[in-house]
Amino acid sequence: MNKKQWYETLFENYGQKYDNECFTHGTIGECDFIEKEINYNKDLKIIDIGCGTGRHSIELAKRGYSITGIDLSESLLGKAREKVRQNNLQIDFLKHDARNLPFENQFDVAIMMCEGGFPLMETDEMNFEILKNVSKSLKDKSKFIFTTLNGLFPLFHSINDFHAEGAIEENATYHSKNFDLMTFRDYNTTKFIDDDGVEKELECNERYYVPSEITWLLRTLGFTKIEFFGAKLGAFSREDKLTTEDYEMLVIAER
Repeated sequence: MNKKQWYETLFENYGQKYDNECFTHGTIGECDFIEKEINYNKDLKIIDIGCGTGRHSIELAKRGYSITGIDLSESLLGKAREKVRQNNLQIDFLKHDARNLPFENQFDVAIMMCEGGFPLMETDEMNFEILKNVSKSLKDKSKFIFTTLNGLFPLFHSINDFHAEGAIEENATYHSKNFDLMTFRDYNTTKFIDDDGVEKELECNERYYVPSEITWLLRTLGFTKIEFFGAKLGAFSREDKLTTEDYEMLVIAER
């Protein structure tokens, strides 16, 4: 049996604690933006890739949208299904690996928020498999909205300084050990407390992307209009031009 990757271990017992992390508190504003981007069209079918505990799916379903959420973590999906029951909603939360999705030309919109799988994979090829599978799941005329790590940021700033700012209020803490300029991968140690109160420490690595790379990857998949913006927590905006100050970038792709 293959050894579990860090992102599988991180999320295997983390559903309760995940919803308390400060980076999950921008859901309402982010869904406001998504709604506007899809012109408030409730006939559109949406897939939420790496949906986690379902925060965006649930908020959009409350507003009347048709959503399917997929994630690799049974722990996070369990929490999502529990919230669906509490809110008396209809959402399919399915366990799938984003590198191998069973859908084809089924959805009008894909969302992938807060590093929903991409760019956490251990190779660039695996990250590209996620984009390929999202593309395969979408109809010929569709929109793909996602956030990912902004490679411009570590060229100008210390990742450790950035994470230190939020360390007091967050459960999970990160310590960057090496940002590799040849691969744009950050090798770091993540410490967190799981839902049973057990403290864990994981050796992780995450891939940062620059806009030109994302543009090339998406163009090979048939997306013709690709735009980049800053991804401020809970305050996505087309007025927010992507800069070296943005830790994450918001990507909007259409075809």
